[in-house]
Parts: sequence; structure tokens; C-alpha cells
Amino acid sequence: MQKRRTRGSFLGFIKKNYFLYILLAPALILTIIFKYFPMYGAIIAFKDFSPLKGIMGSDWVGFQHFEKFLSSPNFDVIFMNTLKLSFFGLIFSFPVPILLALMLNQVRKAGVKKNIQLFLYAPNFISVVVIVGMLFIFLSPTGPVNQIITWLTGEPVMFMSQPEYFRWIYILSDIWQGAGWASIIYVAALANVDPELHNAASLDGANLLQRIRNIDLPTIKPIMAIVFILAAGGIMSIGFEKAYLMQTSMNLPTSEIIPTYVYKVGLQSGDYAYSAAVGLFNSVINVILLVTVNFVVKKLNEGEGLY
Repeated sequence: MQKRRTRGSFLGFIKKNYFLYILLAPALILTIIFKYFPMYGAIIAFKDFSPLKGIMGSDWVGFQHFEKFLSSPNFDVIFMNTLKLSFFGLIFSFPVPILLALMLNQVRKAGVKKNIQLFLYAPNFISVVVIVGMLFIFLSPTGPVNQIITWLTGEPVMFMSQPEYFRWIYILSDIWQGAGWASIIYVAALANVDPELHNAASLDGANLLQRIRNIDLPTIKPIMAIVFILAAGGIMSIGFEKAYLMQTSMNLPTSEIIPTYVYKVGLQSGDYAYSAAVGLFNSVINVILLVTVNFVVKKLNEGEGLY
């Protein structure tokens, strides 16, 4: 009786809000088609895949490809390169949008604020290919940056060839390109703060930093937690295009990461099963990190997390 009543109330809720479900349907259908259906192909990571035999006709090999990757001499270098690039990128890039949003929130003139926002958001719309091209031009031995360095020190610095510069160039260019756009969500949250709170705090003698710490930061704290969890959950999912385009034969010791390795092994060498196993390994690490970080944040954030 209770089950029938629950089912009836659920169907009644759907019937009452059917228009919202119609709006949700396209996104749900696209997610199922492009996110869940392709998961079927992950089975080739456990098979000796042959395009002629197909997925189901190929021989089952179990964890052979995973063992091959974990025991390969390149595993330590590729895994640590991916982890370091992602970890340092998260640590250095996560606070920047928050700082930008807090500073933009202090700009009172609407016209000036809009112009600053336009200036900050613009790099996000530049393609990765153009960004990397700009990096090679500006940081080349005859580029404007090295002209200044040569004038000061007498010799240029090979930024794009020396492995030790790759991570910092990647991370700093990522911050320049995406920090402004990432600050939008924080700017929107801060726009909901009641100005009377700041006025009352000012009357009580609170300075700017105290108002930010006690009014603005608590407002965006839940959003910060969610964004951090999502970023940490995708810590191994570095953009393939930029890393691959920035690679040179000289900086491979630090620029070879899992996504570029999967591309070279899978598409260039044609070893689809092995590349699928490496990609699946990367995805499993991401899921473990997502669950772990969400658990830790919920413990530190009074039960507020992603789920």
C-alpha cells in the first residue's frame, strides 16, 4: 500500500512538472548518447582488440594491458609528469579567480567594471592553437621576452626547449587564459551580498579585509568547495591539445603526460586496446580522487560537499 502511494505521488509530481522534464530531456539524451554509450567501448581495454574481429570477437586478455603500462619504464615519468602538472596547476590557478572576483566586487563604477571584465574574459575565447602560437613567438630566442633578457644578461633563454620551463609556462598561460572566465561564478555569487551588511560592518569599524573575510568569503564558500572538488576530481584530466602542441623533442622529459601518451600509442601507433587501458586507468584515478576529496571537504566543511 505504501509502495503504491509512493509511486502515485512520484507520477503525480512528474505530471505536475512535465514541462521541466521536457526541458531536461535534450540534455539527458545527449549525455546518454555521448557519455554513457561510449563506455561500451572501454571493454577493449581488457581485450586483444582487432578491428577485423570487432569488440566482441576479439580475445579476452584481462588486465594484461594494465600490467604492461604499470611495468613499462615510461610509467613513472609519465604518471609523475601528469600528477605534477595537474597538482601545481590546481594549487596555483584555484585561488586566482577568487581573488579576481573579490577585487571586481570592490569596483563600484559599472562602466569601469564591465570594461575590466571584458579585458579579463577575452583570453578565454582565444583558441588553444593560437595561444600556443603566441607562446612560441613571445618566448622564442628572438622574441620580445628574450630581447629584454638578452639586453640584461647577454644571452637568451630557450624557454620552449628546456624541460624545467614547460610546467610553469603551461600553468601561467592557463591562468592567464582561464582565470577571468572562471571568476564569473564568484562574481555572480558576490552580487547577491546585501550592501547593508558592508555598510553595517563599516559603521562598526571593520576595514576592507575584515569585511571580505567575514562577509564575502562566507558567501562564496559553498561554491569554492564545489569548484575545488570538481577540479580535484579531474586532476589527471589535463587538456591534451595544449600539452601536445607545446611539446618539442627537447622538453619531452616533463611534457610527456598520459593524454599525449594515449594519443601517440592509440592513434599514431594503432595500439587501441593498450591506449584504452591507459585512458581507463587515468579515469579510475580521477574517480578515486573525486570521492576522496569530496569526503575530506565534507568533513572540513560541516557536511557541505558535491554530494
